[in-house]
Amino acid sequence: MNWYPWLNHAYRQLVEFHQQGRGHHAILLHAHEGTGADALLYGLSRWLMCQNKQGLKSCGKCHGCHLMLAETHSDWHVLAPEKGKNIIGVDAVRQLSEKLYEHSQQGGAKIVWLPSAESLTDAASNALLKTLEEPPQNTYFLLRCQHPTNLLATLRSRCFYYFLPAPENSIGLYWLKNQLPSVSSLDAQTALRLSQGAPLAAEKLLQTEKWHQRNSLCQAITQALHNCDTLPLLPLLNRDDVQQSLHWLISLLSDAVKYRQQVQHYCVNQDQQALVHLLASAQSAERLVSTVDDWIRCRHQLLSVVGINRELLLTEQLLNWEKQLGLTQ
Repeated sequence: MNWYPWLNHAYRQLVEFHQQGRGHHAILLHAHEGTGADALLYGLSRWLMCQNKQGLKSCGKCHGCHLMLAETHSDWHVLAPEKGKNIIGVDAVRQLSEKLYEHSQQGGAKIVWLPSAESLTDAASNALLKTLEEPPQNTYFLLRCQHPTNLLATLRSRCFYYFLPAPENSIGLYWLKNQLPSVSSLDAQTALRLSQGAPLAAEKLLQTEKWHQRNSLCQAITQALHNCDTLPLLPLLNRDDVQQSLHWLISLLSDAVKYRQQVQHYCVNQDQQALVHLLASAQSAERLVSTVDDWIRCRHQLLSVVGINRELLLTEQLLNWEKQLGLTQ
C-alpha cells in the first residue's frame, strides 16, 4: 500500500501514544475520502504486528512483517460488507468476536480493521460495542469513518477519536503535480478544492473520464444560461453518480455568490471563472442564494428519500431554476 508524506505526523503521533503506554485499544479515525486514511491505519497495523520494532518503524524482516506485507496475516481481520452489499450485519460481527477471543495464531497482537464504520447496522454496532467494552488481551480495533455523527454515540464513546485533516494546500498541490505533471496548475487547484483538499480524491477526479464529465456539465450550463433553457441539463444530471454532478453544480452556484460578494479568491472552480461570472450576472444575489438552497434541498431528497423518482425531481428543480432565471432583475 502506498505511503503519503502528509501522513507522517499522524503516524508518529499514534505510534508514540503506544510507546508511552497511552495507546487506546480502539481508534476511530475520522477522515475525508482521499486523504490516505487506509494507508495510515495499515502502517499502524504493521507497527503493532511487528515482532522486532525499530523505534517508530516496523522492521520489515520479521515473520509478522512478511505476513502483513503479503496481506495474509491470520491475526489481521478486515471487517467489511460482503460482496454486493453495503452494510455489515450482526452475524459478521459475532463471528469475528468469537475468533478474537481465541489465542493469537502468530503469538502477537490481533487487529480488526473496519474501513467504513458507517456500514455497521445498529445491531452490529451494539454487538461490536460489547467486544470493545471487554476487549481480548492485546487486541486492537481500527475504525475509519467519514461521518462520526452517523455512528451510535455509545460506539463513539468507547473509541479514541482522531481526526486526520487534509494536508495543507501547498503540500497537496505539490504532490498532485508530481503525480500528474501534464495537468495545469489551475486544473489541479480546482480539483483539490472540489475534493475538500484531499489529494487522492483530486487525483481520481482529474482522470480523463471524470474531468471530461465535469467539463461537459460546465459547457452545458453555459449554453443553458445563454438560451434560458435548463432542461438540456437533465441527461447530464440524471445519472447514478448524480451526487457528484450536483456537487459540481452547487459549487459553481456557490462560487457565483462569492463573486457577488467580491471574494473571488475563495472560489472553488478556479478554471471556470467565465462561467462563474455568467452565473453571478444571471441572477440577483438574493436569488442566487435561494437557488443554492433549492439545489442543496434537491440533493438531500435524492440521497435520503427511498424510492424517489430522480428524473421527476430533477426536472422539477431545473424548471424552477429556469423560472428564477427568467425573473432576473
